[in-house]
Amino acid sequence: MRTTGPKTRKARRIGEPLRDKDAKYLVKRNYAPGMHGQNRARLSEFAIHHKEKQKAKWIYDVTERQFSNYVKAAMRKKAMTGDMLLQFLESRLDNIVYRLGFAASRAQGRQIVGHGFITVDGKKVNIPSFQVSTGAVIEINPNKRTSKYVEKLQSLLKEHKTQEWLELDAKNLKGRVLSKPTPTLIGSTIQMDLIVEHYNR
Repeated sequence: MRTTGPKTRKARRIGEPLRDKDAKYLVKRNYAPGMHGQNRARLSEFAIHHKEKQKAKWIYDVTERQFSNYVKAAMRKKAMTGDMLLQFLESRLDNIVYRLGFAASRAQGRQIVGHGFITVDGKKVNIPSFQVSTGAVIEINPNKRTSKYVEKLQSLLKEHKTQEWLELDAKNLKGRVLSKPTPTLIGSTIQMDLIVEHYNR
């Protein structure tokens, strides 16, 4: 089950922005919601690990089952588990659509993928959790380019700057995955090692 509810309220619970627009709200209300929100109790080790897991889940907008499966898959790899977990989350198609600027949020990315707006290497993919490989080309479906959404998108993409591991061709409404995402390239604030410890308990 995907967690629903006001996104900014979740950001206040975590104490960090989950989306770009959360930052301005946290300046005014940098404390947890509720009548006791300003009296934050000292967190236990378990609570700190759980909080980091919740932050990652909410940022990438995935369900508990999906997140757990990513952790298990990352643990089976020989590489650093935390780095692999981040790669799985960042390589989701809905996330890459968001990173390329084709969507204003990951939730919107999931929506447009589900509605058939995106192709990967020329084939329509409508599964938001689809894992995109290095070298893959992500493109706005040619059959959807006359929609009002895409018409508006074309002007917005002119100002969009994507991350170094991705390449954006704004004019042709396409992008490419240049390399594997890493914590440094992404600028991630998520402490993946704490999440791994949480699942290793």
